[in-house]
Amino acid sequence: MHTSLSFAILLFLSMGLGAQITTDSVQIPATDVAFDMVSLPGGSYDMGEAGRTVTVSAFSISAHEVTHEAYRIFQERENDTPVAAVDNWDADAVSRPSPPYLDFTYGMGTRGGYPQVNTTQQAALRYCEWLYDKTGRFFRLPTEAEWEYACLAGEEPDPADLHDLAWLYENGEETYHKVGEKEPNAWGLYDMLGNVSEWTLDEYYDDYADRIGEEADPWMRPDGKHSRTVRGGSFDTYTDEAGCRTREKSSPRWQARDPQIPKSKWWNVDSPFLGFRIVSPEKQPSEEEVRAFFAESIVD
Repeated sequence: MHTSLSFAILLFLSMGLGAQITTDSVQIPATDVAFDMVSLPGGSYDMGEAGRTVTVSAFSISAHEVTHEAYRIFQERENDTPVAAVDNWDADAVSRPSPPYLDFTYGMGTRGGYPQVNTTQQAALRYCEWLYDKTGRFFRLPTEAEWEYACLAGEEPDPADLHDLAWLYENGEETYHKVGEKEPNAWGLYDMLGNVSEWTLDEYYDDYADRIGEEADPWMRPDGKHSRTVRGGSFDTYTDEAGCRTREKSSPRWQARDPQIPKSKWWNVDSPFLGFRIVSPEKQPSEEEVRAFFAESIVD
């Protein structure tokens, strides 16, 4: 077990929750690509600068940001296989990302563990839907509440430790890096801060804390294509602006140079600083609930 995970167990015991942090590996069938999923117990915490108490149910979250290798199996049909958990699944019938018309990474790297970038939120969610068909396990983007809970791992990181945890403007050399090169947080999660920013599931609201109610697992459901909440900061974020409670609003400008009309539902031309990671709730929804979720959350 990683030292960071052992620390997390002690942290939870000291909080009176008595829950162990465990990991499991989920492999994409007929490939050598797998996700390390860290299981977090549910709990309540003070969210945001105002300290609004929110409660989240138990869920697993990927230890790393989704990589180019993991995404490319979905993106390019020739990399995919007919093997899937869903009966009579047809790889040829899957709606896949259109071919990018330039190098959206701008030379920063694709092979060997670099994060997948420049995908729209819709594309990230379509990837999650494909993962469900392939593995039989429901994956999605984290809500804001889940993301912050996972990032904090009990407390906001000490600013003096940020360069040990994150690739930021002062140490990132103006490029993203391979996932997992920095130290993980107390729960064994890598690059929660820095490297690339990460999509969450929520519509962005300045007054988010005032809008959420007392119910567990808050989610600001989408009203349109923009704007969504982005978390974590990137290699282009200044250290004094980085933190688990920092929020960013997605922007249509990230697609401004896309020559397609309408703009691509798959690609942002100008967001090489933006990626995503996946979560899976402990209580798995039914097939009907899964399809209803993707129908509601994917807004093209």
